[in-house]
Amino acid sequence: MNLHLQEKVILVSGGAKGIGESISSVLAAEGAIPVIVGRNQADNARTLEVIQAAGGLGHAITAELTQPDECERAVRLTLERYGRLHGLVNNAGVNDGVGLEGGGYEAFMASLHKNLVHYYLLAHHALPALKQSKGSIVNIGSKTAETGQGGTSAYAAANGGRNALTREWAVELLKYGIRVNAVIVAESYTPLYEKWLQTLPDPAETLKNITRNIPLGQRMTTPEEIANTVAFLLSEKSSHTTGQLLHVDGGYVHLDRALANA
Repeated sequence: MNLHLQEKVILVSGGAKGIGESISSVLAAEGAIPVIVGRNQADNARTLEVIQAAGGLGHAITAELTQPDECERAVRLTLERYGRLHGLVNNAGVNDGVGLEGGGYEAFMASLHKNLVHYYLLAHHALPALKQSKGSIVNIGSKTAETGQGGTSAYAAANGGRNALTREWAVELLKYGIRVNAVIVAESYTPLYEKWLQTLPDPAETLKNITRNIPLGQRMTTPEEIANTVAFLLSEKSSHTTGQLLHVDGGYVHLDRALANA
């Protein structure tokens, strides 16, 4: 399917690793121009090099998005380079394990800046350009807002905020023709997921227990499967879809997990 994303400029936060890397790559393969925004210059450069080697276009901006000025700078540099912006993918974040028992005010607030505040700030600064292009916003979220996980209060709260902002922005931006949706991730194997597994007493057994309870195929969702949905939501092929929280998770959140072993 041709999504007609050719030469569309799309800013992807956290676009150099994991799910973000897959989003950047899929967008480039569709002919879009992903602008990869992330804190690690080497990671940004590596992903951009892979995209360009495959014949795609793109750009990378190194920015620490927990700093408000850096959010404004990332959008400004994108517009200075291209003069337009057609889409925003809010993806950067980390499940940093700030729980109720082991957390505290400073850690909780720092986690919100890592996982939620920059979603708002990037959208805020991108809005004038998105109004001109009648562009789209896709927020990446996590099942933790709905299912809980334990020991990760701040991340769960941030994801609840992402879901709420998706619906709120979809309403506020109706008059501009800007669509806003979210893709909710449950179990997808990424470098961050691997890092989390390694904090557990028996990573292999934990992984086995998780995958066997995923209803569709008893396997994890691939980052590319998530990226394909993001690309669709950014395209005019989803022209009457807004305010939706799409769970790309093999039925993990909403189906009876006993079905996986039926």
